[in-house]
Amino acid sequence: MIRVAILGAGIGREHLAAYRALPDLYSVSVIVDQDAARAESIREADDFAVLTDLGQALEDPAIDLVDVCLPPHLHVPVTLRALAAGKHVICEKPLATSLAAVDRLTDAAKLSGKQIFPVFQYRWGPALAQLRALIAADLTGAPQVAAVETHWKRGADYYATPWRGTWAGEQGGAVLGHAIHNHDLLTHFMGPVETVSAMTTTRVNPIETEDCAAISFRMQNGALCTSSITLGAAIDETRIRMVFENLTATSGTEPYAPGAQPWEFTARAPDDQPKVDRLLATLPPEPQGFIGFLNEVARALANQPNSAVGLDDGRASIELVTAIYDASRRDTQVTLPLAKTHTLYEGWQP
Repeated sequence: MIRVAILGAGIGREHLAAYRALPDLYSVSVIVDQDAARAESIREADDFAVLTDLGQALEDPAIDLVDVCLPPHLHVPVTLRALAAGKHVICEKPLATSLAAVDRLTDAAKLSGKQIFPVFQYRWGPALAQLRALIAADLTGAPQVAAVETHWKRGADYYATPWRGTWAGEQGGAVLGHAIHNHDLLTHFMGPVETVSAMTTTRVNPIETEDCAAISFRMQNGALCTSSITLGAAIDETRIRMVFENLTATSGTEPYAPGAQPWEFTARAPDDQPKVDRLLATLPPEPQGFIGFLNEVARALANQPNSAVGLDDGRASIELVTAIYDASRRDTQVTLPLAKTHTLYEGWQP
């Protein structure tokens, strides 16, 4: 049984729902929030303690895992404190807001002997398990092109929270806070990024950070990918299309769990379609979202074979955000990986 302290009852309520679904693996012992009433509002039948003092949770020897669901500017300092207290850490996105900070987290994790799991729950869902199975069965062939649309609606009500839309509080805009999960899916299936070009702008809301972007990627395997981002859409929709040598995978429009809706998997050669359909019919259901994510974290902590999101994944995500901001500001193509001498290694905040 892994005993958990959740820090923050905002997105933390979604994490809590997933822990409830895994009672044989996890026990949530503590919810920490400066607003005790907000923490109490998500209790239901749970018996966790509600604390307003982070230090009390970190000092509790009964806590094995700290789940950081706080505003982005707090992720790194709180994760470092949790590691120093001897806790494993789950950290909501973004893991950090500079490559330098990720490298500090990596060093601290090694020193403590504890693990950090960046949150990329979009990887789990029935449709994504199907795509992984098709790739493993060599029914897709090589990646060719992909297009991702993160077209969501964010307005004055969303930005009424003071830290949102600011470089000091949110540390970035739609590239960092909204499309980061879809970009993780893109690289998860299409391969690591070799070069990136980008345009970012603020067109929808009176905020400091960007709320629209158009990005192009060349992957290390030669595939070409694009990402279109806006917070000015009429409704929240995510669309993903990945074209492989022998198969095209097309998502639905579910914004927050792309793998939950059925996808279309269409073979390029009609004679291959029955093979695709037969394989898909044999696959067992896969837990989706946070439940799938937490299943793999538990396996990692038990030293079992797993597909948990690790620090390398978190670093790749932050490196890509860094490259996107650099490419946009300098209006140039940026090549990855980025060296420690890169001008934005210490952070992309203006």
